[in-house]
Amino acid sequence: MEERQELEFGEIWKLKIPLKTAVFTWRLIRDRLPTKTNLRRRKIEVDDMLCPFCRNKEEGADHLFFNCSKTLPLWWESMSWVNLTTALPQNPRDHFLQHGTELAEGVKSKRWKCWWTALTWTIWQHRNKVVFQNATFHGSKLMDDALLLLWSWTRAMDKDFTLHFNQWSSNLKEGFCN
Repeated sequence: MEERQELEFGEIWKLKIPLKTAVFTWRLIRDRLPTKTNLRRRKIEVDDMLCPFCRNKEEGADHLFFNCSKTLPLWWESMSWVNLTTALPQNPRDHFLQHGTELAEGVKSKRWKCWWTALTWTIWQHRNKVVFQNATFHGSKLMDDALLLLWSWTRAMDKDFTLHFNQWSSNLKEGFCN
């Protein structure tokens, strides 16, 4: 089982993303992030176990990133860029694997995995601002931040990528399928 997982997730280390986000992705997939559920599991006292975004369910990785009423629409929106309709897995491992396959004809697998990482990383960053800085959740700001992050990674790591952010973000279908 362990060896199979290493093969499945070895691709994380091959993505053209910063090392800290690759480590974050690996920790998320292995359920090793300090979510409130994981902190409690480690016998750390947590006063408020609710998701900081929706305030309706306990904050575990599966809920926070993929099932929260505030973050789930972000995944639906990104799937609309490639005209994809599918049931989304509820846990980080399966969710990542689904984004790691060719979900729709022409969708670039590596770019889709980078998008998955950019969006989950940005969700975590926004979560920390809500928890530690009393910020308010703004889905459109979160999506814009994730898109800017992916664009900056792509621009830094791909010498042939020359599109300006506005060009790229105004035609995301083209950005994910070519």
